[in-house]
Amino acid sequence: MKLCQVALLAGLLGAAPAWAQTIDRLQNLAQQEFRLLSEDLGGALSYHPQTPTAPLGITGFDVGFALTGARLHNTSVLERASSDSVPGTLPIPTLRAHKGLPAGFDVGVMYASVPSSNIRYYGGELRYAIIEGDAVAPAIGVRGSLTKLSGVDQLALDTRGLDLSISKGFGFVTPYAGIGRVWVNSDPRGIAFLQGEKFALNKGFVGVGTKFLVMNVNLEADKTGDVTAYSIKASIRF
Repeated sequence: MKLCQVALLAGLLGAAPAWAQTIDRLQNLAQQEFRLLSEDLGGALSYHPQTPTAPLGITGFDVGFALTGARLHNTSVLERASSDSVPGTLPIPTLRAHKGLPAGFDVGVMYASVPSSNIRYYGGELRYAIIEGDAVAPAIGVRGSLTKLSGVDQLALDTRGLDLSISKGFGFVTPYAGIGRVWVNSDPRGIAFLQGEKFALNKGFVGVGTKFLVMNVNLEADKTGDVTAYSIKASIRF
């Protein structure tokens, strides 16, 4: 992971008010452009794990704030669909919470609102640790996830994901990685000449979690389709 790029994410939030992404002109797009827009949004707004694979345990929880910079592949298309200027990297602040459940299960929820934009979305995950991991063995888990766009009157978009991941703790540092698939359903609203798009994107991610007492900092790089995203998350974890 390019740590310098992750560190620059903090600057994105401060600069975000100058970069607006109000999607309100889908009527400007041809069908192929709508497909490209859907691929970018599907990759950027898909569920990003931002946590190692190892289960939290029945008494465990993790609550925090994350900032993601999603590098779009078709910025010019998003600009045609928007009434405002569009950055090459979409800043996405999110609130996140995870809770450990019995039998190696974990559940997570998130909510995001892109600054100076009508882009808002929410999502969740259910994760199962096939191998919970210990001092010798890594944790291996499977995750099902979903996200749903809200706030954009002209567009209904949701994603559903499935991934397999692995993590291994080394003291206070826990690196992790995973691969998966994301299914995107994108439907225009009120645009008679545009048809909905359904397709799947490949996903891969790597990250590292660091824990100091109850404080946790997580860094992650994710590539879904042609969209590359870098994230940093700060949380309280028990």
